Amino acid sequence: MGVVMGSAFYRLTEIVVAMTALIVFVPLLCFVIVLIKAGSRGPAILCQTRLGRGRIPFKLFKLRTMSVETLTVPTHLVNDASITPLGRVLRRYRIDELPQLLNVIIGDMSLVGPRPCLPTQLDIINAREIMGVFVVRPGMTGLAQISNVDMSDPGRLSGIDATYVSTRSAARDLKILFHTVTGMGIDRRITNRGG
Repeated sequence: MGVVMGSAFYRLTEIVVAMTALIVFVPLLCFVIVLIKAGSRGPAILCQTRLGRGRIPFKLFKLRTMSVETLTVPTHLVNDASITPLGRVLRRYRIDELPQLLNVIIGDMSLVGPRPCLPTQLDIINAREIMGVFVVRPGMTGLAQISNVDMSDPGRLSGIDATYVSTRSAARDLKILFHTVTGMGIDRRITNRGG
């Protein structure tokens, strides 16, 4: 590995990038929060329990894109009708995940890494445990996401996550971030196969 990914310098860089991005997007977040509150009842920002490094639970922040009655289930199990009209736009451009910059600053997440799963997703948890994926912080985006592999395929997802863990580097993270920001290789639609 060209860069020790767990180094203090790398972590400091992540914090600086996340704080800068958060400052830049504060006006957009405030505007979207107002739109969410005006368009449907319920909180604008959700706090969902996810599993982080070492399988330690943490609270993940995200903008609400579904009706308040929607149960906390994996995205690929959500009925398409549960997503609000505004939520479709937020999900398409990944705006709903901007609050996770706070998770990066706090230290629960990294900018890049395996996407954090729910405590109820036992197939993914078991596969990730076997493949050593929980040794790193989960990320806002990851190799599986730009490869269009979601949590509806636990084995394949965990395999790609394990590949990322074993080959991760600053250069690879930059490439994944580039593909995420440009939307290359990403499809976040809700379908039967997953979103």
